Amino acid sequence: MLSWTARNLARVLTNQTARCLRTTTVVQGGGAGPHNALLTHLEEDANKADMAWEFTEENKERCQGIIAQYPDGHQQAAAIPLLDLAQRQHGGWLPLAAMNHVAEVLDMAPMRIYEVATFYTMFNRNPVGKYHVQICTTTPCMLRDSDMVVRACKENLGIGMGETTKDKLFTMCEVECLGACVNAPMMQINDAYYEDLSESDVHEILNDLRDGRTPKPGSRIDRFASEPITGLTSLTSPPTGPGYGVRDDL
Repeated sequence: MLSWTARNLARVLTNQTARCLRTTTVVQGGGAGPHNALLTHLEEDANKADMAWEFTEENKERCQGIIAQYPDGHQQAAAIPLLDLAQRQHGGWLPLAAMNHVAEVLDMAPMRIYEVATFYTMFNRNPVGKYHVQICTTTPCMLRDSDMVVRACKENLGIGMGETTKDKLFTMCEVECLGACVNAPMMQINDAYYEDLSESDVHEILNDLRDGRTPKPGSRIDRFASEPITGLTSLTSPPTGPGYGVRDDL
């Protein structure tokens, strides 16, 4: 009985995950919900597979330069950078038509491009605001009070996870590790990292962006990179010259 149930459960799950991309919510990071709001494809006026879409002339040249970096026969390896270029051209998100165009440029089956776009969370498949606020809540940031960052963003923007402000200026979402663990807590807004955040820092950054100013990216406590918060503990003196410590007879 258990074996029959397991087989049928596997069959049901297989059928569910095989549904058409445009009507399927991609389950990542704990399932469908507000955190995955940008990962859902629905057939609508702004996101139809048969929409006319192509790269601008400038981006067509960039595409050729990107593709030329790969050996003959391996041009499909350019899928990620071309999808990124398409997303930037389209205002920060990827409609089906853009993915189909990338597939055409690289002579790939559209499904192969869908597989890439649905695997990497850097690709948004629904519209986002001008400023895409991504808050890391993975363990190191959580231990450094990433909940404070989330609360401050919700308070300042008046929206929840996966939502966009009415003026289309900000979209906020929760993400997995962004690789700046030493400088936690942190958040990424578009391409900029903001690290070592306090509650006042979060409000200042968001207010600056709202008012058209560009906040300085990086550490908010003036760390040069990721050195210890209490100062350097090694490499504190000039390096020794060649031959240091080597025996005189060698």
